[in-house]
Amino acid sequence: MSPAEEERSLPLPERWPRASKFALSACAAAVAELVTFPLDLTKTRLQVQGEAAVRGDGGAAGRAVRYRGMLRTAAGIAQEEGVRNLWQGATPAVYRHIVYTGVRMVTYEHLRDSMLGRVEDESFPLWKSVVGGMCAGAIGQFFASPTDLVKVQMQMEGKRKLEGKPLRFRGVHHAFLKILSEGGVRGLWAGWVPNVQRAALVNMGDLTTYDSVKHFLLLNTPLVDNSVTHSVSSICSGLVAAVLGTPADVVKTRIMNQPRDKEGRGLLYKSSMNCLIQTVQGEGFMSLYKGFIPTWLRMAPWSLVFWLTYEQIRRMCGVTSF
Repeated sequence: MSPAEEERSLPLPERWPRASKFALSACAAAVAELVTFPLDLTKTRLQVQGEAAVRGDGGAAGRAVRYRGMLRTAAGIAQEEGVRNLWQGATPAVYRHIVYTGVRMVTYEHLRDSMLGRVEDESFPLWKSVVGGMCAGAIGQFFASPTDLVKVQMQMEGKRKLEGKPLRFRGVHHAFLKILSEGGVRGLWAGWVPNVQRAALVNMGDLTTYDSVKHFLLLNTPLVDNSVTHSVSSICSGLVAAVLGTPADVVKTRIMNQPRDKEGRGLLYKSSMNCLIQTVQGEGFMSLYKGFIPTWLRMAPWSLVFWLTYEQIRRMCGVTSF
C-alpha cells in the first residue's frame, strides 16, 4: 500500500486532527449554548440596567432601571415579550461559539501539546496552563467578535420594542449587513478590546481550571477519566470563569450596546477603561458584578454540558480525551 493510500485509509480524526477537534468542539458548544441561552439573555439585560440613569435620560431612565433580579427579569421577558424571546439572538450566539470555541480549543491543545509542552509525568504546569488558556481565549474571541456584537445587539431588540422604539434588525444577516454599512469592517469589531480581555480572563478560569483540576484528580485521587471527573472539573471551571470574567463582561456588553455615530464611534464610552470608570463612579464597584448570578448559573451548566458532551464525542469518534 502506497503512503497516499495508507493515509486515506486512516480515520478522519487521525488524517485531520485539528479540523476534527474544531468540528467536535463546535458541535458540543452549540448544544451547550442552546440549552443555557435564556440565562445569557437575562444576564445581558441585567448588565445594561442603570446606564440611562447615569446618562440622565430623563423619563427613559426611570423605565430603564428595573432591578428585578434574575428570575423576575427572565419571567418579565417571557410575559412581556413572549417565551420565544428568551432565545432572541440565539442564532448569532451559536455562530459565535462555532468560531470561538472551535478556535480556542484547538489553539489551547496545540499550545499545551506542542509549543509550551508537558513535563515528564504528562502534567501541564499551572503557569503554562494560564498562558495557554488566556492566549487561546483571546485568539478565539478576536475571530468571533463580530458574531458576539450581533448577538448582544439582537438580545436588546425586545426591550426596544417595549419602549416604543423601532427595531434595528430584521434578522441575523440583516444585522451583519447594517452594522457593516454603518461602521464598515471596523464596525464589526466594535468592542473587541474588552471582548478579548474578557475572553482571556474567562478562559484562564475555564480552560486552565478544567485542565488543571482534571489532571490533578487523575494524578492524585482514585478517580479515573470518566464523567464524574469531567463533572467535578467543569463545575470548578464554571465558578472560576464567572468570578474572573463578569467585570469585563459588563464593560463589553455596555460598549457593544451603545449607540454610535456615522463613523462608528461610540457616543457613550471612549474606551473600555472609560466605560469601567464611568460605571464604577456612577453605580459603584459592585455594578461590575451585575448579572453575576445568571452569569455563574449559566456558566456552570454551560461548562457541564459542554465538557461532558465534548469528552463523550471525542471518545465516540476515537479522539483521545482532552
